[in-house]
Amino acid sequence: MRIAYFDPFSGASGDMILGALLDAGLSLTALRAELGKLRLANYTLTVTPVNRHGLAGTSVTVTAGEDGVSRDWATIRDLLLASALAEPVRDRALAIFQRLAEAEAKVHGSTIERIHFHEVGGVDAIVDIAGASIGLALLGIERVFSGPPRLGHGFVRAQHGLIPVPAPATAELLTRAGAPLAGADPGPEPVEAELLTPTGAAILTTLAEFRRPNFVPSAVGYGFGAKELPWPNAIRVWIGDSNPGDSDGDMVIETNIDDMNPQFFEPLLDRLFAAGALDAWLTPITMKKGRPATTVATLVSTDRRRAIEDVLIEHTTTLGVRAMAVDRVKAPRRFEPVVTRWGEVRLKLRGWQGRVLGAMPEYDDCLALARAADVPVHLV
Repeated sequence: MRIAYFDPFSGASGDMILGALLDAGLSLTALRAELGKLRLANYTLTVTPVNRHGLAGTSVTVTAGEDGVSRDWATIRDLLLASALAEPVRDRALAIFQRLAEAEAKVHGSTIERIHFHEVGGVDAIVDIAGASIGLALLGIERVFSGPPRLGHGFVRAQHGLIPVPAPATAELLTRAGAPLAGADPGPEPVEAELLTPTGAAILTTLAEFRRPNFVPSAVGYGFGAKELPWPNAIRVWIGDSNPGDSDGDMVIETNIDDMNPQFFEPLLDRLFAAGALDAWLTPITMKKGRPATTVATLVSTDRRRAIEDVLIEHTTTLGVRAMAVDRVKAPRRFEPVVTRWGEVRLKLRGWQGRVLGAMPEYDDCLALARAADVPVHLV
């Protein structure tokens, strides 16, 4: 399984995360092509190699002309839904923005429908979040991990005036995710700066499990932020594969439901995957007194337990859930690009003990090419 592990030793922002992925091997040409599917106009993506404090890496800057637009959640959601991005990429970006909207609504005592993104509603933040989602997909990343992020110190000026570091939305995101926090700044003296931005926090708390996995790294990259600090102001990302036969301490969380409209199961599964479920499934069962019912089960990493429980309780009629620890042994897998007459498709190779046991084209890639060419998906 392909893994990305972020080390936010100097915090994180959207442009730093994107820069780290590019520095670790993400194709800039492929990224630009995918970003073109967003249908965002009047912005420039500048990628620059940098060397600060003796450390080489990549800096990303998004210049958005006269944007300055305060977009609400519905506007950003509609923009992403109208894009030609692959469904998993689009859903990942939507989940990040939704989590950010919920955090902003909480700290402002409002609702997500009434929240207007200011700093994080501009073209640059949209490109950063969509770009991170695209980059992880292009690199074949199946699971994301992160170390404890460093927050910074002092106050920063925002749309509503001076606010403490971390920003209230950042603090809410970290609290909801149960994320561990790094200690003091690495320098000899505290530096008044915001190291972890709301955009960076939203990406990490939505996509990452906050622990270091067992894996074999094959690439490392550094994404630099714009601030000049007494230390390298960067985030590091390792790209690699889980150890063959690696066993994870995951959980199965499930509940039995006998009084809910079956049509509601489809959006429920979507929410479970957006909340971090590794897998989810429905099983028809018969309960006491012969009542037909459905078991909703999810496979989830332990640090996503609370998020999955929240979804099951808030979006079903259940009165409770069951949680059980399980061990999961995974066959190693990797992706290789295959060019067809309709375009490029990722081929997932499944192996064991150094042998390739099977190969399967990614369905989402095939479906996107089939729709673009107006041909049956099985031909692709």
